[in-house]
Amino acid sequence: MNQPVFLCNSADLLDSGSAVPFNVLYFSKYCAAFAVRYAGVVHAYLNRCSHVPMEMDIQPNQFFDLTGHWLMCATHGAMYCPRTGHCSMGPCRGGLVKIEVSEANGMVHWHTSDKFQPDT
Repeated sequence: MNQPVFLCNSADLLDSGSAVPFNVLYFSKYCAAFAVRYAGVVHAYLNRCSHVPMEMDIQPNQFFDLTGHWLMCATHGAMYCPRTGHCSMGPCRGGLVKIEVSEANGMVHWHTSDKFQPDT
């Protein structure tokens, strides 16, 4: 059953700005994750490039390229669509692993599933 887990206040996520990091258990393995806002909508993904499974941050909590329109892996330059996680440029092997999020009443939550559980 999907349960909401508080992530941050809505104001913490600015369009194409810094990400809010969080941790999850993905199929019982500890993984870093991040949430960003793009075009007014919050999206969350595992912090793991699909090309080589390593964290993607350019700088801590910085995932957007200079245009603010692509999430970029700092290691190999793979570029991902912020809305879908689909890899559109650079070395790609699929896309980012999306985490369900919701936003209401000034708060952002991520949602548990059969794949994702809180890191407690």
